[in-house]
Amino acid sequence: MEPYELIRSRRKTLALEITGDCRVVVRAPMRMSEKRIQAFVERHEDWIIQHLERQRQKAAALPPPPTAEEIEAMKARARAELPPKVAFWSDKMGLIPTGFKVTTAKKRYGSCSGKNSLCFSCFLMNCPEEAVELVVVHELCHIREKNHGPRFYALLAQYLPDWQERKKLLR
Repeated sequence: MEPYELIRSRRKTLALEITGDCRVVVRAPMRMSEKRIQAFVERHEDWIIQHLERQRQKAAALPPPPTAEEIEAMKARARAELPPKVAFWSDKMGLIPTGFKVTTAKKRYGSCSGKNSLCFSCFLMNCPEEAVELVVVHELCHIREKNHGPRFYALLAQYLPDWQERKKLLR
């Protein structure tokens, strides 16, 4: 049986997760017995083996993670290229962000805080120009519309009618 990491929390059900770095994580309610958790893991042994192998294959196919130097280069490029884009679109849309920051977030290319400060991942620099522009306009739209409701998408479509095609470039 595969070793697993147990995380207890105030949840009501058991859950299994195979992480990106090929760890098996079991999430369990605080007071559930070890015996019951162990039985759950044993019942799902085939599922664990199958998904662990799938995740290992995915991990092996990925390029190596960027070095610290490569990340710094991407951050420098983002700091140089994104502010003019933000300024152009801010002016065009009549919106004023309160701040600008570049991070190393891996799962989110951009965000807009409740105080209208924009944050962009340096990894956005690996995307095509049309996709970068989409993320900038998307985050600026959040200054006016804080959620992803119909008014948000209407505003996004007003400035980038082809936003859905551009979004495909991000994947």
